[in-house]
Amino acid sequence: MGMKQKLDTLKKKYEGTKMQTTFNALHTFLYTPNDTTTSGSHIRVVDDLKRTMNMVVLAMVPVLIFGIFNTGYQHYLALGEIERAANGFFSASFWTLDNFTVGALAVLPLVIISYVVGLGVEFIFATINNHEVEEGYLVTGMLVPLIVPVDIPIWMLIVAIVFGVVIGKEVFGGTGMNILNPALTIRAFLFFAYPTWMSGDKVWVLGARAMEGQPDAISGETVLGALAQGSEVSSSFVMDAFYGFIPGSVGETSTLLILLAGLFLVYTKIASWRIMVSAIAGSLVMGLIFNWVASTNLITETNSFYGLMSTEYWHHLLIGGLAFGIVYMATDPVTASQTTKGKWIYGFLIGFIAVMIRVFNPAYPEGVMLAILLMNVFAPTIDHYVVQGNIKRRMKRLKVKTN
Repeated sequence: MGMKQKLDTLKKKYEGTKMQTTFNALHTFLYTPNDTTTSGSHIRVVDDLKRTMNMVVLAMVPVLIFGIFNTGYQHYLALGEIERAANGFFSASFWTLDNFTVGALAVLPLVIISYVVGLGVEFIFATINNHEVEEGYLVTGMLVPLIVPVDIPIWMLIVAIVFGVVIGKEVFGGTGMNILNPALTIRAFLFFAYPTWMSGDKVWVLGARAMEGQPDAISGETVLGALAQGSEVSSSFVMDAFYGFIPGSVGETSTLLILLAGLFLVYTKIASWRIMVSAIAGSLVMGLIFNWVASTNLITETNSFYGLMSTEYWHHLLIGGLAFGIVYMATDPVTASQTTKGKWIYGFLIGFIAVMIRVFNPAYPEGVMLAILLMNVFAPTIDHYVVQGNIKRRMKRLKVKTN
């Protein structure tokens, strides 16, 4: 007897018990459910929620692997034990086993904790409420370790995950019912509850070095922090930012890999290209406006806004988490706008507001998290007015025809 047949046999034993939803979740994760429609009209497709979520996770795997190497690379670079990668993705000083080992020791525990705690909360709610465990957390569980600092304390991450899953998702009814992106809800909780840990003003190094007389962390400005102080951008920095050889949260540094992941998600028709394109356009427009303001006498170099305001408008897409947020979180089909025109408006405002917050908040020069959460709240309103506008136009055409 095959494994699927054994699971089908065991499934009958758990029917009607509190463990039914938990067993069904395991069964569905491994195999396609046996349930099929018997009457009525329906659409036949070869994918389901599980496979859709798995495709998004697959799109994040290259970013995760690169983030592991980059964590080790930034560690040794901060200690002065290696030279800066000069040949981009072909640099011998980047793709080394030492970098991977150090990075894996820091990053993989975050991934494990994210899935164990988040899925644990989901299974508890499913058991109590007697509803099925959805696969939505497969994506959230991978997003969380990619958008937090690599040195975040484990207990702090656990508290944030519990808060984000319960408040940002389960209280609304679970997957498909939430109005806020759960991963961003977790990061927002960390940002407002523990701002000093989320400021990113230190470069992480392996804690074991402290026993050898080395510091646990090396103080230094982040890329956005340096730009906010008016630091100039060199051509080599632009390439480093594009490839991802800069400090930052695990998954947000490599714009190149994020771009490729975005193309993959668009090709597989999982993510909306309209939201991505409009968000990029919104950020570029806001960047151009700030560049124009910086070129006038309205803002002087002594102003705290001047540094990021004078940054080349397109550089905003290479630094911070803007590109990562646009590709992986702004396109969340549950919390984003659903109408075609609404997606253009929704995406444009995300990019526009993200750069605005980044420039006007020198203490924390990043804004994509708040921009996406804000537009998550307004997405239903945008869709409402788009639909109402369509209804009014159709009513006008109807009146013209009847006359």
